[in-house]
Amino acid sequence: MPIITNIDVMLARRKMSSGELAQKVGITPANLSILKCGKAKAVRLSTLESLCKALDCQPGDLLEFQSEQ
Repeated sequence: MPIITNIDVMLARRKMSSGELAQKVGITPANLSILKCGKAKAVRLSTLESLCKALDCQPGDLLEFQSEQ
C-alpha cells in the first residue's frame, strides 16, 4: 500500500505507549494496531484529529505517500 503510517515514530518521539495513545484517542488497542501496521482501509478524520491532538503533531507527520515502483 502506498500510504505509510508513522504512528510508531511519533510514539517513540513522544515517549508514549500504544496503550496510552489508544486511551487518549478513544479507540481500542487492536484498532490502533491495525492503523500502525498499515492494514486499515480507511481512517476517520475525527480519529486522525484525535491522534494529532494526542501526539501534538500534524496529519503529515503520521501519514506518508510512497509510490509503488
